[in-house]
Amino acid sequence: MTENKSKYKLIVSHVTDRIQANEYRNGDRIPSINEFRSAYNLSRDTVFAGLRELVSKGIIAPNHGVGYFVKSTKIKTGHNIFLLFNELNGFKEVLFKSFMESIGSAATVDLYFHNYNRKVFETLVRDANNKYTDYIIMSGKFQGIGDLLGSISGRVFLLDHFHPELKGKYSAVYQDFEKNTYEALDSGLDLIRKYKRILMVQKEEKEPEERYDGLKAFCENHGFAHEYISETGGREIKKGDLFIVVKDEDLADLIKQTLVQPLKPGKDFGIISYNDTPLKEVLAGGITTLSTDFRLMGKTMAKLIDTKAILTIENPWQLNIRGSL
Repeated sequence: MTENKSKYKLIVSHVTDRIQANEYRNGDRIPSINEFRSAYNLSRDTVFAGLRELVSKGIIAPNHGVGYFVKSTKIKTGHNIFLLFNELNGFKEVLFKSFMESIGSAATVDLYFHNYNRKVFETLVRDANNKYTDYIIMSGKFQGIGDLLGSISGRVFLLDHFHPELKGKYSAVYQDFEKNTYEALDSGLDLIRKYKRILMVQKEEKEPEERYDGLKAFCENHGFAHEYISETGGREIKKGDLFIVVKDEDLADLIKQTLVQPLKPGKDFGIISYNDTPLKEVLAGGITTLSTDFRLMGKTMAKLIDTKAILTIENPWQLNIRGSL
């Protein structure tokens, strides 16, 4: 399946094209696996993958010991999409809404969440196999998923997290967390120079460590001290510190601490928060954010569904400079 990922579509097209041309009618027998292998020079597994997709769409049905027969001549041209997110939050809602608006009414979409549970992730993918035409998967940091994705009968698309080992095998819209962090900090260098130390606040294992790699490279190139901490709760803020926070809880802790210490964000210390929201535009005089464009990510993925070529597209970031920097 892995080496013939696109070739099984030859089997699907063979049957659907002939149904639409009225060459195959209900009850007609289609070629056997060996006949397909000989006609298209395909492996048995590749032919079987095409037959599985046709069965999942209700177009053909097997008669064990005899072969496969046309079950329905009604060919659905729209997409039936399995969409797997890592979790539900405000940013994913924006992404999902944008995707649904862009994909249009011709597609049906079933949305699932694995919540960073590897067992749930694998179970959902396996259970969905053969039931959809397209599979959009946000796997997060899960490694070693190549074999699982390779077993899927249908087109596979990757979303959000970049997996170098899968590049060129599946279309993807992704964030480059290391590069984005470095470039964002570099773009704000003139404002950042007034700070002495940069602290990245990121606790949960699900979060990409590449963010800190980007911070380290920036600090080494520009002579800043840096530190990686798990949380801000109860921590005394030192003048000259710049905090880069991922979770909104840590952002709230920093704002609360200014009620204890007479310090002002953007003057005595700095804050950059990942992922923009309308609230951050006005909170504490405006919180500077480093955010990818989730709305654009949804639109781009919708366009990829109708693109036959395998494309790897980096989603753009933006540093929204406000009072906290």
